[in-house]
Amino acid sequence: MQYKKRITFLVFSISLLSLFLLGCSSNSKEQKTDRKPTISVSSFALYDITTAIAKDTFVVNHILPFGVDPHSYEPTPKTMATIEKSALVIYSGAGLEPWIRNYTFKQKVLNISKFVHLRELTKKEEHKGHHGLGVDPHYWLSIENMKIATDSITKELIALQPENEAFYRKNEKSYLKDLETLQKEYAESLKSCKQERIVVTHNAYGYLAREFGFKVISLSGLSPEAQTNAKSMQRLIETIRKEKITHLFSESFASAKSMQSIADEVGLHVDTLDALGNITADEMKQNLNYKKIMERNLHKIHEALECN
Repeated sequence: MQYKKRITFLVFSISLLSLFLLGCSSNSKEQKTDRKPTISVSSFALYDITTAIAKDTFVVNHILPFGVDPHSYEPTPKTMATIEKSALVIYSGAGLEPWIRNYTFKQKVLNISKFVHLRELTKKEEHKGHHGLGVDPHYWLSIENMKIATDSITKELIALQPENEAFYRKNEKSYLKDLETLQKEYAESLKSCKQERIVVTHNAYGYLAREFGFKVISLSGLSPEAQTNAKSMQRLIETIRKEKITHLFSESFASAKSMQSIADEVGLHVDTLDALGNITADEMKQNLNYKKIMERNLHKIHEALECN
């Protein structure tokens, strides 16, 4: 009798164990099924679009660590492993990411520079050029180009998850509405100004200037890493004095040393503009997006151009 009880208990225990293992296997399969695909994005402006449209339907990986200059960044092996596992890679192109030239993508890739309207460089700008491609890579500072990029990214998301098309289109409409509002704010704020030029360290603002009718004087050309010399600094000092310019701008990812020397010489303060190829870690903690940062830029440019 006791022997039969032991057998019964053993069979019961094995049954329970089997059910437990089956449940674990089932949960494991569910976890794998629920795991969201990843999209890797190379610059902040395009990351902002992607997160706004995709919301929580994808894991959106910002390739650049926040606070790092996009012009000279080289991905780590860990970052490259994440990129290779991504369902889609979205990058700026037009020479912004030098690491891409030596990399062969194995997955779906979206080069946004193929869709937007690129600004060709003047001969003077080309002399201080950006990887010798003859175009200005900072096209996301054109709000019109941001609209085009939004459309291109939305189409790719729909291709990856067609069941979410209505959701993506709704989010796209909301994002485009914000861009329209931003465009109107710039046009209204900069329509009547005493000054016509802003002075910056790094000329990332050619698209913005062309779109809203002002000009840019830069110390180092298109790349924040470009070297400056005493002759170009003296020339800029003379221009500042002659045109009675009152505001000088540097950037979060560019050295302010040369611009500060100029500011000390002419008795001015150096402020910062955001080029939005990337943002700082603090700006990310504040949940700042493209529109908010562009509005902050607008306030500073409005003051620098002495607009009504």
